[in-house]
Amino acid sequence: MSKKVLVIGEVRDGAFRNVSFEAIAAAKEISADGEIVGVVLGENVSGLANEMIHYGADKVLTVESDKLADYTPEGYSQALQTVIEQEDPEGIILGHTAIGKDVSPKIAARIGSGLVSDAVGIEAAGEEVIFTRPIYSGKAFEKVVVKDGIVFATIRPNNIPALEKDESRSGDVQSVDVDIKDLNTIIKDVVRNTTSGVDLSEASVIVAGGRGLKSEENFDILQELADVLGAAVGASRGACDAEYCDYALQIGQTGKVVTPDLYIAVGISGAIQHVAGMSNSKIIVAINKDPEAEIFQIADYGIVGDLFDIVPKLTEEFKKVLV
Repeated sequence: MSKKVLVIGEVRDGAFRNVSFEAIAAAKEISADGEIVGVVLGENVSGLANEMIHYGADKVLTVESDKLADYTPEGYSQALQTVIEQEDPEGIILGHTAIGKDVSPKIAARIGSGLVSDAVGIEAAGEEVIFTRPIYSGKAFEKVVVKDGIVFATIRPNNIPALEKDESRSGDVQSVDVDIKDLNTIIKDVVRNTTSGVDLSEASVIVAGGRGLKSEENFDILQELADVLGAAVGASRGACDAEYCDYALQIGQTGKVVTPDLYIAVGISGAIQHVAGMSNSKIIVAINKDPEAEIFQIADYGIVGDLFDIVPKLTEEFKKVLV
């Protein structure tokens, strides 16, 4: 049975995050050739609507308000509840980002729906849609089927490929008026705590360092390698605790969860808390002088040796072919 599915687009710095387009691909599995309705919230975002259509949406609804210029859970949930009640969808998909993780349970409670969070896979099986999601810190996966009500899910970035962009596609773009009121929180200013130009959660290549780097200054050799690869720089909790880098870079159970195409772990032992945040990376390369380091148990490729010799050599070799 064809279904109407809402896809909540997420805008940062005037552009969609890639997971918004991946969510459209996930919605295709649910809709079974039904209608995909994109939703864009914010201020001055109407001009972005057609991009969701180019990636597979049939229609896009825009909700414009100066109260949506920056994310607040109250403002977003009020706007989304209005759109959901207007459209009466059978499915809702959004990214498992900081915003998605914050607002989705609030909306689910408001509309009386269940929620499948942090899905890394989705497949249709007849009338059912099966979600795959990690459990026990990524040590196992479970299959989830929504038997009743709205199919409401958040998807982890970099796991469900977006559809190919087709700029010849066209569709309706409609504005929705929402009276957003009684906000308890007003955002005065947003100061991002990040030291990397590439968003860790959406990076296709990550170079991460651990305590083996030994100092804040030595993280510079990771940045040089990352610059050549167009990668983001991450870190283990041990490196952050040792004040080698900012906690904004922390990857792991209590940091960011990442799933890049290539993860290069440098001087990282492979503690279970760190592995929980990166073990679903498609290819893992580990560099460590300890051949017994636990990181080698999950690595696809391992280099045993001194990182201070190996990383600069890798940087130079990549420069020869990439720069």
